[in-house]
Amino acid sequence: MKAEKKQVGTKAEIRAIKERERRLATALFLALILLIAALSVYFSYTFLNQPQNQTSNQTTNPTSSQLKAAIVDQLSLTLPNQTFIQTATNTLKQAGYTVDYYSGENVTVEFYRNLPTYGYRIIILRVHSSITQGEKSLGLFTSERYDSGRYVYEQLTNRLLEAVYSEEERNNGIIYFAISPTFVTQSMNGRFNNATIIMMGCEGLTYTAMAEGFHQKGAKVYISWSGSVSASHTDTAITHLLQHYLIEERTLKESVQETFKEVGFDPAYNSLLIYYPLEVGEQTIENINNGS
Repeated sequence: MKAEKKQVGTKAEIRAIKERERRLATALFLALILLIAALSVYFSYTFLNQPQNQTSNQTTNPTSSQLKAAIVDQLSLTLPNQTFIQTATNTLKQAGYTVDYYSGENVTVEFYRNLPTYGYRIIILRVHSSITQGEKSLGLFTSERYDSGRYVYEQLTNRLLEAVYSEEERNNGIIYFAISPTFVTQSMNGRFNNATIIMMGCEGLTYTAMAEGFHQKGAKVYISWSGSVSASHTDTAITHLLQHYLIEERTLKESVQETFKEVGFDPAYNSLLIYYPLEVGEQTIENINNGS
């Protein structure tokens, strides 16, 4: 009996040892599978993630250096000129710019407020403008109808002004918001990155307040008229200016002088295309874009 019990005990021990070995082998096998899976996930993530990072860098760098231009055509509501828009767009594209066009209904107070944030290097403001009554300050028209209950603080601080096309329209209550130089310096978000501002409207440089406002806000140069100007004359002049300045790559001073030789003074108002500040006149558009 003793011998039989010993044999049974031995068999049980052998079975237990084999069971432990089986469990250990299973555990080692599972651990190996988990290790292989973990390494596979790691290398797959590393492999897949590396090209994505490279792609991101490749798409980000060109965007940061991309030349962008805007044509802000508030005059399209009253004095449209599709030929000018097409010619200016083609010239800008030929010079390497991507071009965004904003028709009149898009030219609102909020549009002007955010204009510096869009990263444009050239901004053509084909907009109505006028000297405010009793002040040496310029207002750039929006297409947004005036409302005494809106933008109250900016109205009280003369950042926003009332603008009309005629006294008859004022009498009929047809009044629009216009932005002042103070709006440019204190209400616009962000800064212009050495932008060239071409303000095509009347009296843009009769006084320098608006030019100074854009300059303080980061614009490199502001080009406009010494007095009132007709829409047809400003369209013709700016077409010539863009050709000399962007395509022929002349200095700003040379471009303005050549434009004057070709189109002269405005025949109705005797105004002249000039720029601010004067010291930028010796620079080309490449110098200006590079921040020279």
